[in-house]
Amino acid sequence: MSTQEVLLGKSLPELTQWITQQGQPSYRGKQLYQWLYEKGANSWQDMTVFPQKWRESQDNNIIGRSQINYCSIAPDQTRKYLLKLADGLIIEAVGIPTSKRLTVCVSSQVGCIMGCDFCATGKGGFTRNLKAHEIIDQILTVQKEFGERVSNVVFMGMGEPLLNLPEVIKAVKTINEDIGIGQRSLTISTVGLPQKILELAHHQLQITFAVSLHASNQEVREKLIPSANHYPLSQLLKECREYVKITGRRVTFEYILLAGVNDLPHHAKELAQHLRGFQTHVNLIPYNPISEADYQRPSKERVNDFLNQLKQENIAVSVRYSRGLEADAACGQLRIRS
Repeated sequence: MSTQEVLLGKSLPELTQWITQQGQPSYRGKQLYQWLYEKGANSWQDMTVFPQKWRESQDNNIIGRSQINYCSIAPDQTRKYLLKLADGLIIEAVGIPTSKRLTVCVSSQVGCIMGCDFCATGKGGFTRNLKAHEIIDQILTVQKEFGERVSNVVFMGMGEPLLNLPEVIKAVKTINEDIGIGQRSLTISTVGLPQKILELAHHQLQITFAVSLHASNQEVREKLIPSANHYPLSQLLKECREYVKITGRRVTFEYILLAGVNDLPHHAKELAQHLRGFQTHVNLIPYNPISEADYQRPSKERVNDFLNQLKQENIAVSVRYSRGLEADAACGQLRIRS
């Protein structure tokens, strides 16, 4: 008996080789490829182009798709999906539509080990890394549910992508080459891990790289992000500068504004001092409330003051108001509950 294989994530040459090993003609590889990546088949029974008897013999080989366990829809039409994996674990993926694009926020882990104090995902602990096909599946699920092509993918869901870098890199390759989404439409986000930023840099991807900074000094950062105790802000910024040198691409800094914690004028001035002299862009994100933490969202006036102060310091900056707030699908709100 052949060993069990997961097909999602395989390239056209790999699928062609696999299907000929199953006794099928090589042209069936292209058909299988199309059913996986273009038609979004969930099971062998979906693939009616193949003989029924042969499909029934493939029970030992897995397509690699999840099941939708729950979906919540926000007034802005952002959808949060709870997806059940083959082992019964649940992850979250978010589809974010606008008039011009469909973005998927994907998870890279079941839970998250980083434990950021303002983030719902980190409150639930960590279970395991996702495999590449489990990341790819999230995009195909959202694409099929919305009935339109996904244009952008952000690795900003559950988990720390750089702690699962080999599988994330495999997923990026498939998303780019097989699903057909350009690397410049992909964003990988991290809270920052020693040496991992440079490891990512050496892959020379054309993706957008985002660092969750959230503080203008080491003291505040340690309160918000436990891992910062082992990774000084100065070292993080040094590796970000090195990332720019290696890749030739700028770094985006995500900065969640927490009322009275990191949104004061002196914080804006500190942040500007850190970011002078290399290619960066700052995304200011007004905090999205969660029941597990007591932080507050700053007023619009405070947000605008912080924005304008950075602009006066010649820092490239914009404000990103998160979509899906009412469905607990916004930045920092992802947790396993319906």
